[in-house]
Amino acid sequence: MASQALHAGIRARPGCTIGQAALASGVSAKMIRYYESIGLIRPASRSAGNYRTYDGADIQTLRFIARARSLGFSVDRITRLLALWREPARNSADVKVVALRHVADLDERIRALQGMRAAIESLAEHCHGDERPECPILDDLAAGRAEPCGHHG
Repeated sequence: MASQALHAGIRARPGCTIGQAALASGVSAKMIRYYESIGLIRPASRSAGNYRTYDGADIQTLRFIARARSLGFSVDRITRLLALWREPARNSADVKVVALRHVADLDERIRALQGMRAAIESLAEHCHGDERPECPILDDLAAGRAEPCGHHG
């Protein structure tokens, strides 16, 4: 995580702008606005000129979110993890449950990706890869798996 190391050294000043907050946290200004709109972060304070301003706590929250996103956590799970992080009386067992559910989801996604890889590899093995127009890869893609329009099961 070289970018996190780079951003870790940038300190947010009280009342920093969204651009400064983005630099300090490693989260783009667009994503900061999005996270605010969905309630993942608290609404930004506003300057006299009505610009968003962020403090050190906001930056730390954004860094938390960035790290969780880099590990593939969903917004829903990040919401839960943030709530646990902010709760001093939390049980670490609750955090572990969230993490292990995420691991189980990752395992399922890995199995699905491995299945896709095997299917594509098999198709490629059956393709001559020469000047002939016949191609089992394209034939398979054209055959598809969805039902034609108007033929709902």
